[in-house]
Amino acid sequence: MKNENLHDDLIVFDGLIISNWDENVFQAMRAGGLTAANCTCCVWENFRDTMLAIGHWNRMFADHGDLITKAVSVEDIRRAKRDGKTGIVLGFQNTSAFEDRVEFVELFKQQGVGIVQMTYNTQNLVGSGCYESTDSGLSDFGHDIVAEMNRVGMLCDLSHVGPKTSEEVIRASKKPVAYSHCLPSGLKEHPRNKSDDQLRLIADHDGFVGVTMFPPFLKRGNDASVDDYVEAIDYIVNLVGEDCVGFGTDFTMGYGTKFFEYLNRDKGVGRQLTEIWEVDFPDGLESIADFPNLTTAMQRANWTEVKIRKIMGENWLELLDRVW
Repeated sequence: MKNENLHDDLIVFDGLIISNWDENVFQAMRAGGLTAANCTCCVWENFRDTMLAIGHWNRMFADHGDLITKAVSVEDIRRAKRDGKTGIVLGFQNTSAFEDRVEFVELFKQQGVGIVQMTYNTQNLVGSGCYESTDSGLSDFGHDIVAEMNRVGMLCDLSHVGPKTSEEVIRASKKPVAYSHCLPSGLKEHPRNKSDDQLRLIADHDGFVGVTMFPPFLKRGNDASVDDYVEAIDYIVNLVGEDCVGFGTDFTMGYGTKFFEYLNRDKGVGRQLTEIWEVDFPDGLESIADFPNLTTAMQRANWTEVKIRKIMGENWLELLDRVW
């Protein structure tokens, strides 16, 4: 029997949101019943600029404490659910903020940063991104960074990372790692999408796959619907099982073309890496406030309640509990 109020009872964790943070976004999070999310505060920035971004987040926690709360533990996330707030996990989409200093990893952990992507699209001191013409693999410094992230309890994210570098991080890490927001090449070939072999490899090493809905990577692009998104999630579940899969939307609420141009240039200012996208999120998931429609689409696809609970958030929390 279909549970009409299931969404209200769920832990809902989004593995990646990079929106234009303000009260409108936080209100949408609450309207959508979002329990917690990995929220980007670094893409190309250095140490100082990333610390400034975290300082800005701390002000937002103070100003919007009725809507959001910093989450540095799984218990913080469950408390946010009980309190009717959205837990914010501070995350990086690059290791650029670490610069060339291993000790910066722990400093950011102390500020509440829980998830860090090893590279963003191109080469950095740690390794290569998915748009770099030569995937150099994980550098010696990168091995030191992975080891330090393991030590302090910080999740290694491989979503925008090159295949060789990703594999070497998966094999080097002593804790589970994740693709926080990716889609399968089996449904659409794209440099940002992951092959069946890549998806199986991370799962075989106790890792995790968060499935994105970013339109350029979906099979039907800007014509996709929430049901296409559920199909993509199911494709990966059928490959690796339902215990190591979640979702990471890559929602970019409040941003336009200029922001995508910034993201799609090397280091934010260099060569253009891809076409500049016109992004039209899937029908039924145009806003963070629309998360109830994702639960409904899963029910429409005849998913069991247990499977829905896992994919919507419980799997993410189990992963974070092991890593943090």
